[in-house]
Amino acid sequence: MKNIYITTTLPYVNADPHIGFGLEIIRADALARAHRLSGDSVFFTTGTDEHGQKIAEKADAEGKGRQEYVDYFAGQFAKLRDALDLSYDNFIRTTSPAHKAAAQEMWKRCAANGDIYKKKYTGLYCVGDEMFLKDSDLVNGRCPNHPNMDPQEVEEENYFFALSKYQNYLEEYLAKPGVIEPEFRRLEALNFVKAGLEDFSISREVSRMDWGIPVPGDDTQVMYVWFDALTNYISTLGWPEEGGNFKKFWIDGETLQLAGKDQVRFQSIMWQAMLKSAGLPATDHVDYHGFINSGGQKMSKSLGNVIAPFDLVEKYGTDATRYMLLRHVHPYDDTDITWERMDEWYTANLVNGLGNLASRIMKMAETHGVAPALPQVSLEANDFLDLEKVWHTISMLDEKIATEEPFKVIKVDAEKGKAIIAELVIALHKVALSLQAATPKTAAAILSAINTNTKPENLFPRLPA
Repeated sequence: MKNIYITTTLPYVNADPHIGFGLEIIRADALARAHRLSGDSVFFTTGTDEHGQKIAEKADAEGKGRQEYVDYFAGQFAKLRDALDLSYDNFIRTTSPAHKAAAQEMWKRCAANGDIYKKKYTGLYCVGDEMFLKDSDLVNGRCPNHPNMDPQEVEEENYFFALSKYQNYLEEYLAKPGVIEPEFRRLEALNFVKAGLEDFSISREVSRMDWGIPVPGDDTQVMYVWFDALTNYISTLGWPEEGGNFKKFWIDGETLQLAGKDQVRFQSIMWQAMLKSAGLPATDHVDYHGFINSGGQKMSKSLGNVIAPFDLVEKYGTDATRYMLLRHVHPYDDTDITWERMDEWYTANLVNGLGNLASRIMKMAETHGVAPALPQVSLEANDFLDLEKVWHTISMLDEKIATEEPFKVIKVDAEKGKAIIAELVIALHKVALSLQAATPKTAAAILSAINTNTKPENLFPRLPA
């Protein structure tokens, strides 16, 4: 048995939950469930990132207090727990007193190591990413992640973190195979570091931006939102308390972070250097997924092609939403989805696939009193995540019913017919066990039907015409 730590990034609470984060948190949840099912001890965490200039500006524009504003959106993200059937162990908010104390302790440790200093700086600042941009970052004079926003020229005296000091350390860290998946993202990070690192600003003047955690010992500055938010990955475990969950999962366990492909610089470079500066172990693995587009275009409110997790659940149900994002979205590359495509996936693979198969097998078992002894099934964590293998089995079972026709055989040879049905029930049992991490409620419904030898309720209703 292993101790496994799994975390998503913290979504920035300046908008409602979007499908990209839905993808990330469902993947994290499936991983957490798979490891628990295989006997591992798991700490699965998520939460919300609630400081920074974007939030301050939006709250001010809407005439709301900053805390009132973030409380509302944190509540929207918390609703994903029920909507997506999530099993996380903690939901961390960066406005919580415990997190604020941890972020200030992180600052103090990095400062004590000689890695924080103050200097005047002039540069282009992207409000969308909450970061300063180098000339090499710009595409047509703008941030590539926010091409519709003009960067702001900012001159300030801020505190900086000595990232350049960790050039060699980060090259060694990123040279390890598996520290980043996919491999091409690891090489991307490594090449970025090898090109030369620059120290980065980690504070803002209160006179310009006052919505943040105060810098220890200097009430004229607040922490840069990234320095604050990144600390959540250990504050959620109770750090700076050195024992308990922090020791069990960060020190003695295996750590896995999930993030979008635009997070490489923050998660695998800045955060790892902060950890080293504070005398803490690096993250073992960071897994970067691609983006979800719709109709060949990036999702945006102006184009009217935004798809929210709640919209999927309303139309298809929770388990169907989990299935589609886990099986039909590429783990690393960008994926294009449309409502038409999702209708096809739902109908072909769930209504006519798994749902119909379970109904047919258990109807035959119930009608003819076939309740075979079920063998012990031993599954590893990866067995719960290989949906291609599961659906290949579903296809093979459909083919077995079509070719062997047990519903006909049983009329002329009851023993042989029942034997075929028993084989089908045993195979369906293994399918259901394999789906416990991906589609837990559906798996439970099938297992219940097998245990009571009854036809299950309609697992996946047909879509309205």
